[in-house]
Amino acid sequence: MKKFFEFDKLGTNFRTETIAGLTTFLAMAYILFVNPSMLATEGTGMDRDAVFVATALAAAIGTLLMGLLAKYPIALAPGMGLNAFFTYTVVLGYGIPWETALAGVLVSGLIFIVLTLSGVREKIINAIPPTLKLAVGAGIGLFIAFIGFQNSGIIVADPATMVALGDLTTGPTLLAVFGVIVTVILITLGIKGGVFYGMVITAVVGMIFSQVPLPEAILAPVPDISPTFGAAFTHLGEVFTLQMLGVILTFLFVDFFDTAGTLVAVASKAGLMKDNKLPKAGRALFSDSAATVVGATLGTSTTTSYVESATGVGAGGRSGFTAVVTAGLFILALFFSPLLDVVTSAVTAPALIIVGVMMASTLKDIPWNEFEIAVPAFLTVIMMPLAYSIATGIAVGFIFYPLTMLAKGRVKEIGPIMWALFIVFILYLAFLH
Repeated sequence: MKKFFEFDKLGTNFRTETIAGLTTFLAMAYILFVNPSMLATEGTGMDRDAVFVATALAAAIGTLLMGLLAKYPIALAPGMGLNAFFTYTVVLGYGIPWETALAGVLVSGLIFIVLTLSGVREKIINAIPPTLKLAVGAGIGLFIAFIGFQNSGIIVADPATMVALGDLTTGPTLLAVFGVIVTVILITLGIKGGVFYGMVITAVVGMIFSQVPLPEAILAPVPDISPTFGAAFTHLGEVFTLQMLGVILTFLFVDFFDTAGTLVAVASKAGLMKDNKLPKAGRALFSDSAATVVGATLGTSTTTSYVESATGVGAGGRSGFTAVVTAGLFILALFFSPLLDVVTSAVTAPALIIVGVMMASTLKDIPWNEFEIAVPAFLTVIMMPLAYSIATGIAVGFIFYPLTMLAKGRVKEIGPIMWALFIVFILYLAFLH
């Protein structure tokens, strides 16, 4: 093992890697409860316990692939943002059955594998302007935060102004506000796993004040995954529509950005970059895309690399063994399904809001003084929460970018791929409605 993971070459050891793997797991363990809560939202028809198992297994398998194939200290799990898109836009918004939505995730994963193996993936990523990539990430952050505010009752519907501040004196809403404050303090103090610990503290306080039900048990046999397992394959024939094409493209684009940004960010922090390039990038990308296929088969939205892996790197993780440890902990988590009962919307809302804050930090890198770039970036960001759709935000931004750049005389900076996407998204918006 020491030789396989090159401990000596990377200047690490078994103890350090184990601590790093535990640190990464704690930093992203919130997804075990947030993802089932989101995908099994009332109206979707998905089985919460089955999604919990799918989430843990997809994270474990994807992370294990990354650790053994690419040998990177990077963990994977169903991505935040993509699960919101899956639930609130595709299933609840478009009225597409969750089985068909899973089939779309499966197809996007298969396409991702083909693009990765062929090398086309890098060309597509390079063709999309960095500012739009940043805007997409920030927009998803605002969208996730908005969902958190909405689910907690902090923000409510209003017939006069569309949205308004909710009643902050009600028990669940007050608990969510408490959770936000606690999580903010924990992260501000630099506590690793602050989002997860914030959820734990909020749940405990909720139980003390009878706002959260007490769990009937802590440990239990692994729940049945059959309600979601393989459902994607039985609905593959339903993905060949223009609407589903837009859905699949959105899954692809967001996963493109998440994966590329995370791999570079974490690898850079770990000192694994060589000449500004990522060694074994193909293996890392294959692990990521294969994890999406596995996750869709099991019954969850797109599985992707997690930037929280940087916490493990900060604890000294340098090799794939960090990922192996994290994967093992996700397997262990399968036996804690009873805790799902205490993770109410008031408990998950703070996690959504804080993760949204973290994702919105990319706004600082957008050159707002260049109006031709500021307009498509702003529209991408603002349209996601306002239209309640990640896909709509991406579409509007990708339509306006060629227009503003053309008007500014920067037509040479618009490649053929961007023009192709310009046409695709016009058709997408026109025929979708």
